[in-house]
Amino acid sequence: MPRVNFAAPATVDEAVAVLAGSSGLAKVLSGGTDLLVQLRSGRTRPELIVDTKRIPGLIGIREEADKFVIGAATPGVMLSANHALDHAWPGIIEGVDLIGSQQIQGRASLAGNLCNASPAADSVPAVIAARTTCVVAGPGGSRRTVPAEQICTGPGRTSLGKGEFLIEFHIPKPRPHQCDAYLRFIPRTEMDIAVVGCGVNVTLDAGGTCTDARVVLGAVAPTAVIVDEAAQALIGHKLDADTLARLDAAAQRATKPITDKRGTIEYRTKVAGVLARRVAAIAFERAAAR
Repeated sequence: MPRVNFAAPATVDEAVAVLAGSSGLAKVLSGGTDLLVQLRSGRTRPELIVDTKRIPGLIGIREEADKFVIGAATPGVMLSANHALDHAWPGIIEGVDLIGSQQIQGRASLAGNLCNASPAADSVPAVIAARTTCVVAGPGGSRRTVPAEQICTGPGRTSLGKGEFLIEFHIPKPRPHQCDAYLRFIPRTEMDIAVVGCGVNVTLDAGGTCTDARVVLGAVAPTAVIVDEAAQALIGHKLDADTLARLDAAAQRATKPITDKRGTIEYRTKVAGVLARRVAAIAFERAAAR
């Protein structure tokens, strides 16, 4: 393996400066569970790796009046152990809990899972469904807030510029009768890559009619797909057979999958509809109980 320079800055601005000053490819180490595998396999050959886990504030969860603020390098085990976050957004935790084994979750982070930009990333659909925003630090002390769905631009590619990296997530607190769910389909029983993933976030009125929704599919296109037509199939309706049929059809129409060893285009398309129905049913049940 070629020599790789390593930096472990103590502040956000120092990390930005190191990243911006690199003459070659620089990679941020937020958890390392994808990056280290890519290094060993030769898939990526960065000049520089910047470890952000020592920067104060990049690991931790805090509650504010209207949102959860999650440091970008916070490991999955801390997210799963946070009872307030788990109660508010169980779908997000369901996605996090599917990232590898418990040992992997001791390192893996939301930022790493998102910025690795795999179309099949398990935490991403539910994070997007919850209308999460990301705070990105950049040169000159700049900070910009970006919807989570705008970070990934294609497999292995992000919208982050030179010297930029993600420092925290803002996840809004759910309203009354609002909740989410996430499921994926895999060929094995555990620790595999999703054939299809689906996150659904719904808000209901007192009578059980959906007043707001977001449906997000993973592993069926180059990036996670927000299916507006599927959301519209839910809004204004209860979860009856006709609503589920419209949801299923909308999810299938939104897919742009590939054929690989885990499934064909036709198979992934069919599974997307089935999974959307199942996840919506769970989200509706949870929202109604609140």
